[in-house]
Parts: sequence; C-alpha cells; structure tokens
Amino acid sequence: MNISNYKYVYFLGIGGIGMSALARYFKGSGFTVAGYDKTDTKLTKQLVLEDIPIVFQDDVNLLPKFMGDKSYVLVIYTPAIPKDNLLLQFFLENGFLLKKRSEVLGLITQDKKCHAVAGTYGRTTI
Repeated sequence: MNISNYKYVYFLGIGGIGMSALARYFKGSGFTVAGYDKTDTKLTKQLVLEDIPIVFQDDVNLLPKFMGDKSYVLVIYTPAIPKDNLLLQFFLENGFLLKKRSEVLGLITQDKKCHAVAGTYGRTTI
C-alpha cells in the first residue's frame, strides 16, 4: 500500500496522543485531515486550532464532503472505537480503506530509518 495515493485522511478517535500525532504528521505532509472523537479535550481543541476539523457526534451526516470519493480516503482508527460506532460501521459497509493506528505507523516508517521505544512502563519518561 502506498499512502501517497491518498489525499484525505479521516481519524476515528483522533483525540488520543498517538492519533493526534499522526493527524499532525499527515496534515504536515500535505493531506487534508479531519476526524471524530467522543470527547472534546485540550488536545482536540488544539487540533481544531491547527485547522483539523473534528466532530464529537457519532453521526454520518457530519462527515466532510471529501468522504464522497472513497478511493482517495484513508480511514485510520484506534481499537478503542467500539464496534457498534456508527461511523465505523459506515466505513466498513461502504468499502473505505481502514487501517489501525499501529499499521499506519509501520507504513509511514517502512522506507525510513526509525528509532522506536516500546514497552509497558516508562515510555513517557524517555
């Protein structure tokens, strides 16, 4: 899969620290980025200030217009999104390309040198 074939990236669960970092990465790389999260937080407010639109209702009618052409849309989701989420169901039922956050991290680093930190405790102190 070549990420550069896509123009738009939609995030399901954009408000987490890992997902928001990916949203910023894609925005900085020239993609049109938008997303959904259940909760409005300091982090989501900052993303909105960075011109990344976010909705906080699980409502298909609130999706951006660019979602109409699914061939150019990459949907990135966190497994924290419940299986019964209406947006997730819409993307699955309508043939959008969905990738977990962890898969996308692998895709964007596959052709680059990467220093990664893994583990359960102490990651944030590094």
